[in-house]
Amino acid sequence: MSDAAKLIKQAEALVSRLERLLPQESTPTDWTASIAFRWRKKASASGHIEPVRHVHKIALRDLQGVDTQKVLVEQNTRQFVDGYPANNVLLTGARGTGKSSLIEVEKQDLVDLSDIVDRIAGRKERFILYCDDLSFESGEGGYKALKVVLDGSIAAATDNCLIYATSNRRHLMPEYMQENLEYKHVGEEIHPGETSEEKVSLSERFGLWVSFYPFDQDDYLKIVAVWLEHFKAPGARSAEAQRAALQWSLQRGSRSGRVAWQFARDWAGKAKLKARG
Repeated sequence: MSDAAKLIKQAEALVSRLERLLPQESTPTDWTASIAFRWRKKASASGHIEPVRHVHKIALRDLQGVDTQKVLVEQNTRQFVDGYPANNVLLTGARGTGKSSLIEVEKQDLVDLSDIVDRIAGRKERFILYCDDLSFESGEGGYKALKVVLDGSIAAATDNCLIYATSNRRHLMPEYMQENLEYKHVGEEIHPGETSEEKVSLSERFGLWVSFYPFDQDDYLKIVAVWLEHFKAPGARSAEAQRAALQWSLQRGSRSGRVAWQFARDWAGKAKLKARG
């Protein structure tokens, strides 16, 4: 093989390696494939929006003990879907109480929010960008990206999308004892320091705050009964099922909607297996 041919072969091999390293074109989104989508991003490719093939659907009537919260979120969502003004929503509170029951965006991908908004800007559909279990540590890139999309950039967010986020932290960031030292007395008023103001500034960009609280025993047992009926388990409201549900919650150290759902699945599965013999 001549020197020229060897050089050409080496150059082709080099180009092939470089092509694998370069960002690849994203696959066009099939918007008819689902009612929910996820933002996906790989190291060797640009981000893309992919359909969720098996959407976890849940009826509003199955969410018990959160009637006030349901009304607030449903009203805001209906306004948005019908093309009327509506707010970004922050749902905060206890674990497993039904905050997260759309395009889903993982927290590490929040830096791509502006790209996601640009992708859907010209479409006729209306989108809720959803991020579950949201919280930040100081200096995370997604924090600033979220602030910009919510409010505060020269480029306004498109009117066909809102952001719904859930968090166990009201202000989305950890709060430390030393931050109390930054508070100042001005006359009879108390003014927070810059660190506290910065943390509050993100949560304030959500126009609607919806808080969820731990369930008491009665609410927990009502939720258990609803899920047992959902799974068509016998004796959904029997004393035996209630005793077992309370023991289950004691083992978990929590009375929540998630714990009630997990118990119901276990109880219903065992009951049906026993009935089959």
